[in-house]
Amino acid sequence: MASAHIAHKLCREGWARVSLRANPGLDLTTKRTRKREFLDEMNRVIPWGKLVGLVTRHAPEGKRGRLTSAVETILRIHFMQQWFTLSDPAMEEALHDVSLFREEHDPAVPASHREA
Repeated sequence: MASAHIAHKLCREGWARVSLRANPGLDLTTKRTRKREFLDEMNRVIPWGKLVGLVTRHAPEGKRGRLTSAVETILRIHFMQQWFTLSDPAMEEALHDVSLFREEHDPAVPASHREA
């Protein structure tokens, strides 16, 4: 799965150790965008916990080979790629450039702390 490759690369670059909610003090996003509305709706209707449970049983345990990434992170990246028709390089670039995508793929960021 290509989403797993993107997640592995982000972990190698240190994304797992830093907060993806970093804000340099410039809050320029006051408008609720269509993408934000769409992603919020998907969070309400998609049973992420059930999907993670189904996929986790088949995910590699990381005992050998590449380090594994969080199943939920991989799933969210994969879904965003499909919803926004992004190639692997485009998804990787979007995760670096678009704060909305960084927040969305990070399950550690509660919905109440995401950009309004």
